[in-house]
Amino acid sequence: MQLQKESKNELFKRQEISFILESDKNPSFPEIRKMLSEKFSKPEDSIDVYNIKGKFGRKTFLIKAYLYDSKHDLEKAIQKTKKQKDSEKKAEEEKAKASAEAKKAEEDAKKAESEKKKETKKE
Repeated sequence: MQLQKESKNELFKRQEISFILESDKNPSFPEIRKMLSEKFSKPEDSIDVYNIKGKFGRKTFLIKAYLYDSKHDLEKAIQKTKKQKDSEKKAEEEKAKASAEAKKAEEDAKKAESEKKKETKKE
């Protein structure tokens, strides 16, 4: 691993690095994340590997990554697409709807139970 560029971005609370890695096969994003985690002593969930470039016929890859101070900083800095925001919003609405239906079913069950008790008292 040959470090090309390393800088600290205080605004986003991250370390921006780019390096060249020699490998016989294309490295995967999780492999790179694990390798960086071991080298820089950061948790894997706070590392964002965003680019792996290789050239045909060469065994070297240019890798760019952001090393955040915490997972919370990573989640704050990642920009979500409109599609992701819409799907999250839809999931929240469905969750709220499901909980409302569950409450209603519970109330209906209680009413039915109380009516059943009233009928048994009349007899």
